[in-house]
Amino acid sequence: MNKRGNRFNLFLSFIVILMFFSLNKAFGESHDRKVIDIITINDFHGKLEEDKREEGKNVGMPKIISAVKQYKASNPNTFVVCGGDSYQGSAISNLTYGAPVSEMYKEMGVVASAVGNHEFDWDIKLMHKWSKDGGFDFLGANIFDKRTNKIVDWAKPYKVIKIDGVKIGLIGLTTTQAAFVNLPSKVENFKFEPLKENTEKWVKYLKSGKAPEGKVDAVIALTHVGAYQDEKSKEISGEIIESGIVGIKGLDAVIGGDTHQLVAGKVNDVVILQAYKEGDALGKLSLIFDKKNNLTSIEPKLDLLYKRKDELEDDKKGEEILYKYSKDLRIIIDEVVGITETALTHERFQERGTSVLGKFITDIMRKNGDAQIAVINEGALRTAIPKGNVTVGKLYEVLPFENILMRMELKGGQLKKVIENGIMNRGIGWIEISGAKVYYNPEKEEGNRILEIILDDGTKVDMDKYYSVATNDFMFVGGDKYDFSGARNVENTNKKILDIVIEHFKNEKTIKYEFEQPFIVKKKNSNIE
Repeated sequence: MNKRGNRFNLFLSFIVILMFFSLNKAFGESHDRKVIDIITINDFHGKLEEDKREEGKNVGMPKIISAVKQYKASNPNTFVVCGGDSYQGSAISNLTYGAPVSEMYKEMGVVASAVGNHEFDWDIKLMHKWSKDGGFDFLGANIFDKRTNKIVDWAKPYKVIKIDGVKIGLIGLTTTQAAFVNLPSKVENFKFEPLKENTEKWVKYLKSGKAPEGKVDAVIALTHVGAYQDEKSKEISGEIIESGIVGIKGLDAVIGGDTHQLVAGKVNDVVILQAYKEGDALGKLSLIFDKKNNLTSIEPKLDLLYKRKDELEDDKKGEEILYKYSKDLRIIIDEVVGITETALTHERFQERGTSVLGKFITDIMRKNGDAQIAVINEGALRTAIPKGNVTVGKLYEVLPFENILMRMELKGGQLKKVIENGIMNRGIGWIEISGAKVYYNPEKEEGNRILEIILDDGTKVDMDKYYSVATNDFMFVGGDKYDFSGARNVENTNKKILDIVIEHFKNEKTIKYEFEQPFIVKKKNSNIE
């Protein structure tokens, strides 16, 4: 063989050796690390059916289940958790007290759920049923029963998930705002303890090895606690940050809920993930461990399912569950009660003022309650009404809480206080109002922003005179910290606001609504004291 042939053979040998070491290194790395994926869903609100309109976002149960199964197929080391507020919010779920949602969670393989504030909307005994039927545990380390001063018996403080030799501790937390964003009668027996202290206690417990399950390799707070993320700066804010839990040593990540936001980032080396709302998105936390089960990194990702609905197949089991529960309800939920030629838009935590839907609903309340002014909390209205046919099912989604119309008389000063509570309130959103224009200065301090209130007839509201006001029972009894003390001639109409809205559509048949924003920015001084 000539010298050129020898050189070529040496070159080939070098390439083979190099490839061997490269493959061996890659093979070794794949065995020296473990990737465990946690799929998250939050604030599902019983949105079991797909919105098949072009602009519709709701993905629906069959496609959500399909997406989860795809994740599990791609990585067997995958489990699913929920950030709370699962059941209340659609006709099918409300009329069956959440039964199909529990079956959906069982099919998805949900192992644990935080307790959302809307889990308290119905009988508390349902907690046991939902947990049993869904095959998961409710986690609530900061929810205490006032009667026993212990953690409630229908939730656990934590749960340890063992997967591929790794132990991951989940600590359940619920927003402390649950004490006032629910009807007081629904939460009167419970205390929602501070988040930081309770989280810190259980992180230390799990990391110390004192738990029966042994020392965990990672700790994640599974919460119904809200966050926001600036689209440009990516800065994260909200109760998750304000509570101080992201400063706790040993806490690796926080899964959020409640505020219906898309959040994926890191604060103080703690990863934060929140996956929007209603199953329109899923979150994925990828936890990477080395061969000694040391956590080396966490990668948060958001999967916007509503943007890829066309790619997702309907899971057959999901279709069967949906059909089983919806077939006998179709005659109710598919009834068309009217048509709207105007899109009645509504977004939770909108930047400023009453929504189109909010003004429309309070107009109906004011007329039905024969009142000068009507107000309702932003959270009582859950979704917009698009142009076109309006069904009973859609109105259940808009007004799922069966609130009752209340009528009373309030002094102007007390009315001002009520409205002030719903101006620029990040925790509960804007108050919805009909019957008046509210002039306010956003630069003034909280509680002192209103400059003047002018009734629709042009009369300026006098702080010492009484005015007739319509509202819902939730606000009247102090929900969202609204204060109606001092009200006189209070009348419980025993009319559900949902029912009067349905009746309005039936009577009007076709709606063409003209909207004018009742909140007006005015930065000059006013005579109102």
